[in-house]
Amino acid sequence: MKRNSRSKLRVHLLFWILYYILEVYLDFYWSRYQFPDFKWQIRLQNTLMLELGYLLVKMPLAYALLYVYEKIHSKEIFKYVFYILIVITAVLGHRFFTHFIIYPYIYGVTETLDGKLSSGFINGYVAFNSFMDLIFMTGLIFGVEITRQKNLLKDQISQLKSEKLDQELTMLKAQINPHFLFNTLNNIYGMALKKADETPEVILQLSKIMRYNIYEAAENTISIAKDIENIRDFIQIQKIRHRELTLNFKEDIDNPSQEISPLILIQFVENAFKHGVSESLGNAFISIDIHLNNRILTYFIENSKEEKPHAHSTKIGLKNIRRQLELLYPQHKLSVEDKKDRYLVTLIIDFHDTRSL
Repeated sequence: MKRNSRSKLRVHLLFWILYYILEVYLDFYWSRYQFPDFKWQIRLQNTLMLELGYLLVKMPLAYALLYVYEKIHSKEIFKYVFYILIVITAVLGHRFFTHFIIYPYIYGVTETLDGKLSSGFINGYVAFNSFMDLIFMTGLIFGVEITRQKNLLKDQISQLKSEKLDQELTMLKAQINPHFLFNTLNNIYGMALKKADETPEVILQLSKIMRYNIYEAAENTISIAKDIENIRDFIQIQKIRHRELTLNFKEDIDNPSQEISPLILIQFVENAFKHGVSESLGNAFISIDIHLNNRILTYFIENSKEEKPHAHSTKIGLKNIRRQLELLYPQHKLSVEDKKDRYLVTLIIDFHDTRSL
């Protein structure tokens, strides 16, 4: 509400300043023909005073009409009656100021129609001139105010959309973190049943990863270097369990500080282990290639799988990550190929075209 009030005050103040300057210019130009014997300094002084006086009529008219337009929520017929009464009052005020103040006290002459006959306080011709002057101003102020309100509404809608997207992303992350923790704890549980000596080391690695999830992943973006470090920590945990795993990890990053939304890349690695390596009975393998050049990320993962994976395998993480990519990187390209004996994932993100994070 305060932002709206400040916006309205600034816009309207600027409008009246510019409108006053325009009216002074037009009236000063016109006065050359109506009062050719007056010096330009006198004509300018008179014009400045009379236009200030006209504002005493025009500004109440403008805000009375705006008030009815914005605040009066009665039937249209009653609103039109209000409009007509306000305009008639303004025309009378305009005529009073023109006939009884401007001409006798500023110009020092009697107002006439043709230079000879007195115009009188009110008649069709002078009333029409006053009406047109007021309607011109009214059209301008309504155009400015309606445009301002539309721009403000557009900003508010954009802000609401942004907040909605942020809320949705927060929900997606909240879904991802428990999913990741659930899978990793399953691995530790399996090692604990076997009383493996590496269990404390894996717990320590998990602690490091959870610190990342709690603190780093809470940010909108992190550096890609930190995100890759988290992937490597995750892989270290998995390698302790999957000793027969063949893993190739290639990294070519030209800008380690490039910002990226956390918990995106690791989901594909997690899926490679959960739905690929963990279900493979033979020689399992994972190949990871992360390449960043000129703000374009190319991320490739290939992993082995059984020809008939277990029926209970799920891909909740992949579904969530697709949604995150749609929200954050609308122009991304994601390809997931489910072949007979392997999965292939290719992700391309152009950081030149990124939603504001």
